[in-house]
Amino acid sequence: MRITVLTVPDCPNAPVVRERIAAVLDGEQAEVELIEVREEAEAARWQMTGSPTVLVDGVDPFAVAGAPASVSCRLYRDEEGRPGGAPSVEALRQAFAGTGADASAPVEECCVDDRGVLDPIGRAGRGRRAPDERGLRAVHQAVLRHFAATGDAPEPAGLAAAAATAGRTAADVLAELDREDFLTLDDDGRIRAAYPFSAVPTGHRLRLAGGVEAWAMCAIDALGVAAMLQQDVTVTSCDPVDGRPITVTLTDGTARWEPGEAVVFVGQRDQAGPAATVCCDALNFFADPTTAAAWARQHPEVHGRIISQAKALRTAEQTFGPLLAQD
Repeated sequence: MRITVLTVPDCPNAPVVRERIAAVLDGEQAEVELIEVREEAEAARWQMTGSPTVLVDGVDPFAVAGAPASVSCRLYRDEEGRPGGAPSVEALRQAFAGTGADASAPVEECCVDDRGVLDPIGRAGRGRRAPDERGLRAVHQAVLRHFAATGDAPEPAGLAAAAATAGRTAADVLAELDREDFLTLDDDGRIRAAYPFSAVPTGHRLRLAGGVEAWAMCAIDALGVAAMLQQDVTVTSCDPVDGRPITVTLTDGTARWEPGEAVVFVGQRDQAGPAATVCCDALNFFADPTTAAAWARQHPEVHGRIISQAKALRTAEQTFGPLLAQD
C-alpha cells in the first residue's frame, strides 16, 4: 500500500494526519510519502482538494464529488460529525481497510477476485455473464430483458422457447442458473432475483427509460443497470443509518449523486450461500462516509469497506455491462 499525504507548506494539520496514519498502521509495512503542493496547477495535477489530502494507492478515499482542486485548508468530519482539519483515526482505518493496513476489516473473497477487482455479488471473480452453453445464456438474458421491459420477473413458462434452443426445459435451465448463482428461485421454482434485478421490494428503486420501474438487489447492482441496458437510469435509495434520501442519476454515461458526498459500502458475511444472502444487504449507499463507518461499527459480522463513487461505478459497469452482449 502506498500512502501519499499532500499538504501546503507549513500546514498545521500535516503532523496530525501523519501521527494518525502511524497509529492506524501500527507497525504494518506501507510506503508513506509527504508532498508539499504550492500552486493551484500542481493541486489540479494531484487532484488535491485542500490540505491535507491523503491518497491511498493514488486515490483519495475522502473525495467529494465536484470539489475543486485547491491549496486551501481542508475540512473533515469525524464519526460524530465534528469538524476537524484531518481525517480521524477511524476514518483512516476505514480508508485503509482491504489494502493490508487493517486485518480486521478486509474485503473478502465474495467482494473481490484474486486480482483485487471488486465482485460484490458473490461469484469470487468468475463474473456475472452466464455461459453460452446448455441454454444458460439464452434463458438468463431473456430473464434480464423481461425485467427491463416490465420491472417484474418472467414466469418460467415464458422462458420455454429460450430453453428449447438447447433441448431443455425452462425449469431445468433455471435450476442450473440458480445453483450457479446467476439468479435465485423461490420454493415454487419462480424467479426471486436475477442480479441486478429483484422481484421483491428492496431498498434500491430503479426508474428506467420509458418509465419502467424495478428493484435492484443492492447498491452496486443498481449502479450497473445503466451500463447493462445502455440507457439512462435513476436510482433512489436511502441511508440505512439516518434515512437520508440518496439519488444517483445516470445520464449519457455520466452520474450525478445527491448528496454529493454519498459513498457505497461493500461487504459480506462469513457464511456460505448465494450472494443474495451473503452480500446483497451489505452493499449499500450512504449519504456520507461518517454514516457508512457508523453502520460498519454496528455490524461487526460484516467485513468490508467504504468505496468512492468512482470505484462503485467502475465496479458496477465491469460486473453488469457485459451481461446482454451478443458475442
